[in-house]
Amino acid sequence: MSSPPHAVNGADSSLGQVAAFLGAGGPVVWLLLAISIAALSVVLLKLWQFFSLRPEHNEELPQALSAWREGKHEQAWRMLKTERFSSEIVALAMRGLAEGGADQATLREELERVSLAKLNALRAQLPVLEVIGTLTPLLGLLGTVLGMIAAFRAMEIAGSQVDPSVLSGGIWQALLTTAMGLAIAIPAMAAYNWMDRKSQRVSEQINDAVTQIFTHYNRGSSQDQAGSSPSDPHAP
Repeated sequence: MSSPPHAVNGADSSLGQVAAFLGAGGPVVWLLLAISIAALSVVLLKLWQFFSLRPEHNEELPQALSAWREGKHEQAWRMLKTERFSSEIVALAMRGLAEGGADQATLREELERVSLAKLNALRAQLPVLEVIGTLTPLLGLLGTVLGMIAAFRAMEIAGSQVDPSVLSGGIWQALLTTAMGLAIAIPAMAAYNWMDRKSQRVSEQINDAVTQIFTHYNRGSSQDQAGSSPSDPHAP
């Protein structure tokens, strides 16, 4: 079933108005439009990654750390769901200490390597949003300056016959790029700061949990050695 002629004409008219609106700002507007599409793609990709991984959600982590402090080492790391973002690293630390297969220095290096790889994957593409948020206002300002130059040049050519409406039209066309640059930069920087802060909280969560694991393990080992060492008969 074909669309009514007036609907097609209305759609063509709307597209024409959008094209004329974008064309009024010059090439800078088209560049900003391409950047906005890239920014939207990055934001949607990262939102999908954050909501699918849910890196801050580790409900079983406090119970596992409590069991570890009580000396139930094997039970503690088995409580963790290794498919969770932070729990995988915490379980690796618990299992490495409980099994005693590697010295602590080597284990710390491996934990740092794994955690950095996971955090870098979580923060991937975020610098793109930071660059977009910084660059687009400058591009908008550049478009405004170019537009103002063109408007005043047109005034100079017109001389005494200048029409104020021509000047005002040139000014709003010039300011269009600044508005568009800010409209892109504000949500891009908001998304960047929100995701970057979540990544920092995940990093702090991992660091805190691993520090607790090593601290309580070494404290327990020291107490065991002190309790098992024979008393010195020559001590006063």
